[in-house]
Amino acid sequence: MTLDDGQLVQLAEGVRLFNAEEYFAAHDAWEELWTEYRGPWRNLLKGLIQAAVALYHFQRGNLVGARKLCRTSRAYLQPFATESPLVNVADLLANYPAMFGELLEDPASKELSTISPFPQYQSAQVPPLRLSVR
Repeated sequence: MTLDDGQLVQLAEGVRLFNAEEYFAAHDAWEELWTEYRGPWRNLLKGLIQAAVALYHFQRGNLVGARKLCRTSRAYLQPFATESPLVNVADLLANYPAMFGELLEDPASKELSTISPFPQYQSAQVPPLRLSVR
């Protein structure tokens, strides 16, 4: 099952909001699509939703939430890194180390209180998403 025209509009709206750093609104747009969609891109959508919420938490200084969701979003997005006809997943994942830094490390090996310098959200590290569909 592929995305129909209405679903592509929802996907594009989420991309627009993500690129405008309106991460929670992007989450809302994609979550509405994810809730109704049952095709092969469902986990990709879930990964995008979680990436958006990770960035939302990071913007607001919620490092615990950002850490959890940046790690799980990466796991959902990874299978689509080499072949995603919807968005540029490979570019997004390639920037995860710059975007999230030490938050990507295993929580068991590095407590948040020991990270120095303390991680700060930097919008310049987040690559713009691009739609790959027409």
